[in-house]
Amino acid sequence: ATTTRDWRHGERIPASGGFVLALNHISHADPLTAAHIVYDHGRLPRYLAKSGLFSNALLGRFMHARGQIPVEREGKGAVAYAAAVEAVRRGECVVVYPEGSITRDPDGWPMTGKSGLARIALATGCPVLPVGQCGAQRLLPPYSKKLHLLPRTRITMSVGEPVDLQDLRARELTPDVVHEAADRIRAAITAQLEEVR
Repeated sequence: ATTTRDWRHGERIPASGGFVLALNHISHADPLTAAHIVYDHGRLPRYLAKSGLFSNALLGRFMHARGQIPVEREGKGAVAYAAAVEAVRRGECVVVYPEGSITRDPDGWPMTGKSGLARIALATGCPVLPVGQCGAQRLLPPYSKKLHLLPRTRITMSVGEPVDLQDLRARELTPDVVHEAADRIRAAITAQLEEVR
């Protein structure tokens, strides 16, 4: 193994039922490390992933076979949104990086997220579990292709309690409501990241 794992509060991951795991994005390696915490707690992840990843013949075949959800960048997110909502309603674990890309914050904090995750959460009423993570950026630095396999990297992830969105679900789905939900999710991820740092 090239990593050691420090999973905190993983018991908060539901044993059954649909939910979203929302993480800060710090490396192209962190979908693999996020899969570990989900697998280690008895669930199979489905990711919202950039559609470009599916154009690679081998990787694309693998991702389609595992039920991953391609996200088009140019205003065609409705298909991915509908697929994610359907997956949650079927009782699956959907993994989302609300920022949509690796953070460009100079200190590695979460950036303002896109609205997709907030819309999925409000449409389904599913639990949204915030996860703060660090370590993957040392395994594979942001926007780099060079893995650092030695010394072994410590990957730390902390799973928070579900984000409280109940009051927002009772309101009309306006841009302000979606924005408030997205802000709460980002704040919850940031709080978990503060814990692991």
